[in-house]
Amino acid sequence: MPVFQYIALDAKGNESKGQIEALSSKEAISKIRNKGLFPTKVRAQNAAKKVKVEKEAAAPKRRGANGKVKLKVVTQFARQMSTLQDAGLAILRSLRILEEQQKPGTFKRVIGYVADDIESGSTLSEAMGRYPRCFNRLFVNMIAAGEVGGVLDVILDRVADFMEKSERLKSKIKGAMVYPVVVVTAAFFIVMGLMIFIVPTFSEVLSDMSDGKAGLPALTQGLLNISKFLTGRKGLNAAMIIAVPFILMFLIRLTKQFRRGRYVLDWIKLHLPVIKKLVYKTTVARWTRTLATLISAGVPILEALNITRETAENEIYGSMLGKVQASIRQGDTFANPLRQSKTVDSIVVNMVDVGEETGDLDKMLMKIADNYDEESDVLVGSLMSLLEPIMILVLGGIVGVIVLAMFMPMVKMIQVLM
Repeated sequence: MPVFQYIALDAKGNESKGQIEALSSKEAISKIRNKGLFPTKVRAQNAAKKVKVEKEAAAPKRRGANGKVKLKVVTQFARQMSTLQDAGLAILRSLRILEEQQKPGTFKRVIGYVADDIESGSTLSEAMGRYPRCFNRLFVNMIAAGEVGGVLDVILDRVADFMEKSERLKSKIKGAMVYPVVVVTAAFFIVMGLMIFIVPTFSEVLSDMSDGKAGLPALTQGLLNISKFLTGRKGLNAAMIIAVPFILMFLIRLTKQFRRGRYVLDWIKLHLPVIKKLVYKTTVARWTRTLATLISAGVPILEALNITRETAENEIYGSMLGKVQASIRQGDTFANPLRQSKTVDSIVVNMVDVGEETGDLDKMLMKIADNYDEESDVLVGSLMSLLEPIMILVLGGIVGVIVLAMFMPMVKMIQVLM
C-alpha cells in the first residue's frame, strides 16, 4: 500500500509530521482528519523523493524565474485558473493552457516551472511555494487549504477577489496622492526658480531704491538673504536643497530594512494629523480581510494569524496579531487580547467578540473589512476635496509673499517722496 508523508496542525496549532498508509491522497487526508489533525501538506513518499531529484536536476535551468511580477497579473491568473478548475480541467492541463496565453517574460516561465514540478509529483501549493516573488505566503497557504479541502476552484476565486479588492484600495490611495505630489513638486521648483533666477536680478535695484538709513524692509531683506544663500557657492547650496527629498526617500527605504525602523515609521503614519484615520482604516481593512479569507478557507486560526501577521504590512498590527496568537495558544479568546492591545476601535473588538460567540468569525471580519473599505473611500474623497483648495492657497500664498517682498521697497520709496 502506498505511503504518504504529511504535515498537519493539531487543535492548538502545533505542527506535526508523519507517515500514513492509504490507497489515495484523499483517503490519506481522511485518515489524518480522523486523528483530529488538520493536514497542510500530503504527498506520496516516492513522489517526494522524485520531486527532490527533479528539483536538483532542474535548478540550474530555471533562470529568469526570480523577477518581480505585478499583482494584477497574478490576480488575473488566479481568476482564470479558478474558471478552468470549475470547468473540470486537470491542474496540469490548466497550467499549460495559461502558460500559452501569457506574454513572454518571468511569469510565463514560472507557470511552466510550476507545471513541470506538478508533473514530477509535487502539489500545486508546493510548486508555487518555490517562487515567493510571484506567489506570496498567503496565496500558497490558501492554495494548500483548497487542495486539502477539495475546493481549489472556490479558493482560487476567493484569492482573486481578495487580491482585486486589495489592489483597488491601493490604486485609490495612490491615485489620490498623485495630485498633491504633483502640485507640491511643481510649487517647489517654481519657488526655487524664482529665488535662483528672478529675485537676484532685483537685488541691486532694490538696494539702490532703499533708504540708506532705514534699509530694506525685513521681509524683503529676508527674501534676498535666502536667494543669496541658494545662489551661493556656485549653486551648490541650491543643489543640496533639491537633493534633500531624495536623501529623505533613501533614508526611509534604508530604515524599512530593519524591524524597529519599520515600527517607528508605521507609528508615525498612524499619528500624522491628516492621514492617520486613512492609514488606520486601510490597515485594519487589510488584515481583517486577510484573516477572514484564510479562516473561511479552512486554515486553523493560529496558522491564519501567523500568515496574517506576516502579510499585515504594518509592524504595529503585526506585533498585535502576534500577541493575540500567543494568547489564543494559551486558551484565551480572540477578543480579549485584541481589546487589551488598544490598537483598534471598540466596534472592531465587539464584532470579533460576537463572531467568536456565534461561530461566524470569518463573516464578522469580512464585514469589518468591507465597512472600513467604504469609510476609506469616503475619507479619500474628503481629503481630495480639502487638498485642492489648500494646495492652491499655499501656492498662491508663497508666490504672493515673494511678490509683496519685491514691491515693498517701491511702496516705501513712494511714501517717502510723497
